Amino acid sequence: MPLTTIQLEDVLNHPEYISIHQMPGILLDLRYASADNFIGHKLYGDFDGGLLHRQAASQLARAASILQEERPGWRLRVLDALRPGRVQRLLWERVKGTPQHIYVADPARGSIHSFGMAVDVTLEDEHGQEQDMGTRFDDFSLLAQPAQERQMLQAGLLTQPQLQRRLLLRACMQQAGFHGIASEWWHFEAADSGWIRANMLLVE
Repeated sequence: MPLTTIQLEDVLNHPEYISIHQMPGILLDLRYASADNFIGHKLYGDFDGGLLHRQAASQLARAASILQEERPGWRLRVLDALRPGRVQRLLWERVKGTPQHIYVADPARGSIHSFGMAVDVTLEDEHGQEQDMGTRFDDFSLLAQPAQERQMLQAGLLTQPQLQRRLLLRACMQQAGFHGIASEWWHFEAADSGWIRANMLLVE
């Protein structure tokens, strides 16, 4: 079944999509709005990227509040939020036909980011210091995969403090209704991906 789409230009004033720029406990550090990403240049153009569907935004606010309770002064640092389909196609073209294709959703299926229902996020402490999670964002290695964490720990490639920070992030996000994926410690989805693709608008 083809996905139902909405143009990015129409989303900017749509009541279902809201800005997360002023959300308490959140810092936006959107990597595809800069050159600090695996492509190596800015992908978002004039779009600032700081939008989510209101359901995901509400859950993110809850996760930030939970983190504050656990670690006063800490914040969630958002690395990516709503990602238009036009940008997803650029990422897909870069990895298609390579071993890295497993890390980028085929735009024909629709990335959950393109529905405004996924967020990439890490932790920063009360001094604004981004925390060491064992890898950088968009690291295409086994070390970035939650499914491999115990093996990486046993092999000495992941430290206990790095794992504890990942577990803290995961616990805050899960308590707020998000769930992670097996291949990326930073990626969280606000609902079941099948339900999202069947019921929500994909932003082009």
